[in-house]
Amino acid sequence: MSLLESIRVALEGIRANKLRSFLTTLGIIIGIAAVIAVVAIGQGGRAILMAEMEKLGTNIFTIYVDWRSGAQPTGKMLELSDVQVLKDKVPGITHISANTSTMEDVRGSKNKKYSRVSGVSSDYEYIRKMTIKTGHFFSREDDSLGRRVAVLDEALADEIFGRSKPVGNIIRIGSTPFIVVGVVAKGDSILGLSEEPRVFIPSRSWQNMFGTYVNSLEGSALSREKVQETMEQAVKVLERRHRSSAQYVSYSMEQEMQSANQVTGIMTLIIGAIAGISLLVGGIGVMNIMLVSVTERTREIGIRIALGASRKDILTQFLIESVVLCLIGGIIGMLLGVGGAFLIAKLANWPPLVSWWTMLIAFTFSATIGIIFGMLPANKAAKMNPIEALRRDT
Repeated sequence: MSLLESIRVALEGIRANKLRSFLTTLGIIIGIAAVIAVVAIGQGGRAILMAEMEKLGTNIFTIYVDWRSGAQPTGKMLELSDVQVLKDKVPGITHISANTSTMEDVRGSKNKKYSRVSGVSSDYEYIRKMTIKTGHFFSREDDSLGRRVAVLDEALADEIFGRSKPVGNIIRIGSTPFIVVGVVAKGDSILGLSEEPRVFIPSRSWQNMFGTYVNSLEGSALSREKVQETMEQAVKVLERRHRSSAQYVSYSMEQEMQSANQVTGIMTLIIGAIAGISLLVGGIGVMNIMLVSVTERTREIGIRIALGASRKDILTQFLIESVVLCLIGGIIGMLLGVGGAFLIAKLANWPPLVSWWTMLIAFTFSATIGIIFGMLPANKAAKMNPIEALRRDT
């Protein structure tokens, strides 16, 4: 019997038992669809996460005191004057800002809101690539003189002023009055400003109210390639300035991206592997159904052997039938997986990345399952004694 004839006979067997064939392929369909959808969604989520982090700036870095060292912080705390020193001594720094924050009631003309009050330098606007909706960010002169000026995020401005224009009006942070000079527009980035309401005031004004300490220094380097070198130089300057070693920690957005990329990759792999277990279950289902099929078609096998079909012909017929079932399941599973990935990605508002290698692996895997789990029933059918097979009742 030729290969084409074996394929034709196998297809006839599948067509004759449509319900059984569908149930046989169901496990493969679910498994393939789950793997493709999970991997595509994982890759899409990782891509948009990386894009959003790049949008914030891959040249951003932060420096803070390493409290893990256990050393006494006397003389080693960051100071507001460090901002200008680093600007003067580290040529790779384009912008740098002190950053300190606390929670406080912020009152406007309509309402008050418990909000995060951040003391930052004038460069913070450029480091974080803020978009000013109305007004402007406070100036370097405002910062150096400790003027009582404030910049609100759009959500806080709406909350405490309602429909009134906030710029030029007075807010009270605690009991201290500040003039609103600007409003930061809401960003469409998922990694933008925190969802909690925020108000930005000059660092010196913040220290006049809450204390002279500085939590961290945030800066931006000339380029992504220069950020590591710039961080190291900045840390060395601080260590010499404060006469301490190994007391300051720095990290960059680039390091954050690498960590996030690694974590999302591992999570996608783990979830994909869990989804892949259903492929194994589907393969076992194929084997069981094919074994039942061999038992049901015992007389047919006996007649074929009696009419001259070799064991190789019988083996090929059932093996092809198993592979065809798995390939049909694989194709349907791929279509459902791609469709599901696009649907979920659309609802989550990120691009699904269905890679060709995922499709190829899924398709190859479905064919391999057909061969592996179809071998046992095919071999059982091929080894049947034709006389015993013909004696078997149907």
